[in-house]
Amino acid sequence: MSAYVVFEGERRLATGSKLEVAVAAQARLAEAPEASLLIFDPEGRQVDFDLRGGPWDIALRLGEDQGGEGGSTPRGRGRPKLGVTAREVTLLPRHWEWLAAQPGGASVALRKLVEAARRESEGPDRRRAARDAAYRFASVMAGDRPGFEAMSRALFAGDAEGFAARIADWPSDVAEHLRALAAEAFET
Repeated sequence: MSAYVVFEGERRLATGSKLEVAVAAQARLAEAPEASLLIFDPEGRQVDFDLRGGPWDIALRLGEDQGGEGGSTPRGRGRPKLGVTAREVTLLPRHWEWLAAQPGGASVALRKLVEAARRESEGPDRRRAARDAAYRFASVMAGDRPGFEAMSRALFAGDAEGFAARIADWPSDVAEHLRALAAEAFET
């Protein structure tokens, strides 16, 4: 799930981009200034947006272009910027010897090793990220609900049926968003 979401109590008000959710939250607060809203990012973290001004002001603060002129600058000629970052790596002498003997040198060999490790751990990393996102969201929205601890145990154990059973009686919007966040946590 890659959308932001805003809740008023246990009711989901909007889902979408940062800007869409922020504008929906701003509109709700204009109707009901006393409303208690919570906004969550796609990783289940609670976030705060500065909702002052109009949609254009919010878009500027959030770093989103509203499709007006002057948005993106055309790419110049030459090699694209790779975003390479230099950092220190500490290895044993035998590791440096092996790296030096590799075609392209140590940097190329290290990049290849990191990419291979990323591909290999992609599934488990996705499952862990989904589980963590679901837990973060549930902690805020349902941490005091009956069955929260049992739901957490089922989530971390990879028990999809137990998880579904524990959230079945929770408010529908909260349970639905939680299921969406946790979906990849139960894939094998």
